[in-house]
Amino acid sequence: MTVFVGDDWAEEHHDVELLDDTGRRLGRARLPEGMGGMTRLHEMLAEHLDDTDVDSETGMLAAGAVVVGIETDRGPWVAALVAAGYEVFAINPLSAARYRERHSTSGAKSDPGDAHVLAEIVRLDRAHHRPVAGDSAQVEGLKMIARTHQSLVWDRTRHAQRLRQALREYFPAALDAIAAGRLELADPDALELLERAGGPDRAARLSRSKIAAILKKSRRRDVDARAEQIQTALRAPALRQPPALESAYAVVAGTQIRLLLGIIAQLPALEEVLGEGFGRHPDAEIYTSQPGLGVILGARVLAEFGDDPHRYRDAKSRKNYAGTSPITRASGRRTVVLARYARNKRLGDAVHQWAFCALTNSPGARAYYDELRSRKVGHHAALRQLGNRLVGILHGCLKTRTTYNETTAWA
Repeated sequence: MTVFVGDDWAEEHHDVELLDDTGRRLGRARLPEGMGGMTRLHEMLAEHLDDTDVDSETGMLAAGAVVVGIETDRGPWVAALVAAGYEVFAINPLSAARYRERHSTSGAKSDPGDAHVLAEIVRLDRAHHRPVAGDSAQVEGLKMIARTHQSLVWDRTRHAQRLRQALREYFPAALDAIAAGRLELADPDALELLERAGGPDRAARLSRSKIAAILKKSRRRDVDARAEQIQTALRAPALRQPPALESAYAVVAGTQIRLLLGIIAQLPALEEVLGEGFGRHPDAEIYTSQPGLGVILGARVLAEFGDDPHRYRDAKSRKNYAGTSPITRASGRRTVVLARYARNKRLGDAVHQWAFCALTNSPGARAYYDELRSRKVGHHAALRQLGNRLVGILHGCLKTRTTYNETTAWA
């Protein structure tokens, strides 16, 4: 007999419900998070299992004897479920919410009720859902580092935009000075320059030698010419805010500058750890052979795809997970093809960047992109279609355990 478990999790407890093949309730309980709760769950399941549910050769629980539905795919609780030999399905909360309406249209909701819904989903519709991937611990650790690195990159962009907006509103000459020195706002020397400048009054008194010293520290070229251009921009006449408002804006800008400097200081250490972990993975050579994939971007793509060889049935399922393949909405005589926005956003971002980098590394990718653009396809839509092709090529390389070949890929 297969036991189906619905697990509605919270930070401190889990509401679980056990069903048999016919949907008859076998048990229901609220279990605490941690070892005690997991032990109690094993005891509840043991009451409904017998020797026929154990594989005689391995001594482990037979495949499919216990099927669990839960709305997450990470954490020590899920890891313990997988280690115990249970088949675990990570149910999308949106799918669970829609399925709840099948049982009740009143809008009523409760934790035990959600546990029942999850148990019913894995009992009746598990064929339409994806079980938790059997990725190696190595790639799971790589995913944690890659996601942290990616989050910091996004945070860097977010704080840089906030800093730019603050400067536009009280000190636009600083942005002109950054542009005159051919610097980017998030560059460490540009941030140090802004920190030294403070506000319009202090910036006007900033000497050329101090500006040059900041540029020399970052090994910039044409230091003297750049320093002169920056100083000229900082001393140019400009409209001003009232002193009290300027002071408040200076505090806001200084906070953003310090946050940016802290983020930038942490990125190299994360990149080093990410590169080391990626280099030790057996699939690293295949990933880095793809045009446009270096160590950091390759690590991100590998971490999000995972290394479970049975996770993707074909190239289409891998493309669907990446969000590069389109969706079709057809009703009557109307058919519309749209981009797939329900996807792994971190993987989608990495594949989009991969497609852009491939334009300068692969003649075949460049020709495919140019053909799409000649048909009036937009830049981002063309990159999405190119990314779709690249994901398919990667799937073929992983399936055959071969590295990328330009002629074979774009024959």
